[in-house]
Amino acid sequence: MPSAESGGIKMCIHPDDPPFSLFGLPRVVSTQSDAQAIIDAVPSPSNGLTLCAGSYGARGDNDLVCMANAFADRIYFVHLRNVIREADGSFFESEHLCGDNDMVGLIQALLKAETKSGISIPMRPDHGHLLADEIGADGVKPWLFVSRTNERFG
Repeated sequence: MPSAESGGIKMCIHPDDPPFSLFGLPRVVSTQSDAQAIIDAVPSPSNGLTLCAGSYGARGDNDLVCMANAFADRIYFVHLRNVIREADGSFFESEHLCGDNDMVGLIQALLKAETKSGISIPMRPDHGHLLADEIGADGVKPWLFVSRTNERFG
C-alpha cells in the first residue's frame, strides 16, 4: 500500500464470485464483515473496494444499500449487476430492475457518496452482453465503459 499511496493509486478488491465455496476452496470476500476486515487490516486510503452488486447481492444476507453507505469513502469501483437468488443458494444474472437487489436504492446511495466525497466512482453496468446482430461487428466493445468525467476504462 505505501507504493500505491505514493502513486495516488486506489486499489479495490473484487468480492468472491460466486460468494460460496467451489471445489472446497474457501471464500474470503463475500460479506460486509469480510470487506470490513480487509479495510481494517490495512487502514490505508489506497485500500478500497469494488462494490460488485452481483457478487455481494448473490447472498441474501448482504444489504447492498447498507454496504454502499457503510463503505462510501472506500468504494473505488462499482460493478452494477443484478441477480435472482434461488432457494438452493444458486443465482443467475437478471435485468437490472428485475432482480432481487434494490438497484435504485444502491444507485441513490452511490450518488450520495459521490456528492459527499466530490469524487466520481467509475461504474460498469454489467458483463456486457452482445446482441445477436452485434456479434463480430467492428467497434462493439460491451466491456468498455466511460465514467461521468469521460475517462475510458476497459
